[in-house]
Amino acid sequence: MTTSTVTPPPAAPVAPVEQPTLSETVSNYFSRVRGGDMGALPALLGLFGLSIIFVVAKPATFASNLNFANLFQQGAVITTIAMGLIFVLLLGEIDLSAGFTSGLCGAIMAVTLTQMGWPWYLSVLAAIVTGILIGSLLGFLVAKIGIPSFIATLGGFLAFQGLILLIMGEGGNISIPSKGVIYSIENQNVPPLVGWALAILALASYALLSIRGWSQRKAEGLVVKPFSLVVIKIVALSVVVLGVVAILNQERSFRPETNSLKGMPIVIPIIAVIALSLGFVLSRTAFGRHVYAVGGNAEAARRAGIAVSRVRITCFIICSSMAGIAGIFAASRATSVDPNAGGSNTLLYAVAAAVIGGTSLFGGRGRIVDALIGGAVIAVIDNGMSLLGYSSGIKYVVTGGVLVIAAGIDALSRRRAQATGRI
Repeated sequence: MTTSTVTPPPAAPVAPVEQPTLSETVSNYFSRVRGGDMGALPALLGLFGLSIIFVVAKPATFASNLNFANLFQQGAVITTIAMGLIFVLLLGEIDLSAGFTSGLCGAIMAVTLTQMGWPWYLSVLAAIVTGILIGSLLGFLVAKIGIPSFIATLGGFLAFQGLILLIMGEGGNISIPSKGVIYSIENQNVPPLVGWALAILALASYALLSIRGWSQRKAEGLVVKPFSLVVIKIVALSVVVLGVVAILNQERSFRPETNSLKGMPIVIPIIAVIALSLGFVLSRTAFGRHVYAVGGNAEAARRAGIAVSRVRITCFIICSSMAGIAGIFAASRATSVDPNAGGSNTLLYAVAAAVIGGTSLFGGRGRIVDALIGGAVIAVIDNGMSLLGYSSGIKYVVTGGVLVIAAGIDALSRRRAQATGRI
């Protein structure tokens, strides 16, 4: 008795995916913009327009190398808090305590560093751990107890302000040592050669990851952007980054023979590393996809098996941890911590930076780069109007107006996107 082997028919060849051309990709982008998906485009146009206005109004000061570096140092605190807030805003939540969280963490760092004699790295760790604990508490109240984030974080806003007063005293002020690591973050610069090396390394890494991601998607038969567009992005980013480094490496001191001032401020590469790390988490990890899913539709995300409560708690932890890092930056820039640390306009400017940069208040839409762009807009407004001699009242009015315009664009864009079926 013989047995016959049945040979299965050959698998049908998979039809190659038709890839869009560069012109089609550009056309699709403008179609998305007309459909309401404008992203950070309004913020970029606003940043460009404001910069032109202040350059024309104060060409000798606003456009100087010294002020260019000062813009980065001035916007570091707001930008860092805004990067953390984006995780909470993506969920459709809010954290009103982020400003005083940064102040409390800065106070913890200052007390342990100066009064308790801890080494700087343990003081920094204490500040960040404080932020993690605060975020865990707020996340638990919102995700597990069910307290609206507005109320839970408003309670934190008041409580953390009180804790700062208890730690610092009503009129207390703790100075940061002028020759330590903490002081150097906002007040010292990276040597020019090191700055060039860091920039080239970062750009090479970005180019490698971009090309590798494009190749992998194409090999898997997925739709990819034209390779020419990938190259254009790499070249454009390289021009911007290398141009910034070149400007920052110029002499900025009025007396270079006695006190040379060259190189990018140390805080810049620190923020760059943080932004790249958080951007990777949001765009390249399962957790990042879960954040967008929960922000888009929490119930649908729950039914899809996503641990919604865990995602919410983690986002609040990230937000408060970033506020803790911002508190360290603020202490470094001011070279001290006082009972008003994290107060005044800190929170309002941070929320404004995230929203102005393109993050939606309705949840589900936003990127880390939004905080960088929005933070730049806030820094330019504050810096430029100060150079023109305007009072704080005028600056608040202008910043508030820009925020309302950004929120209005967000609302109108969302309505337009719903009408065109894009969301």
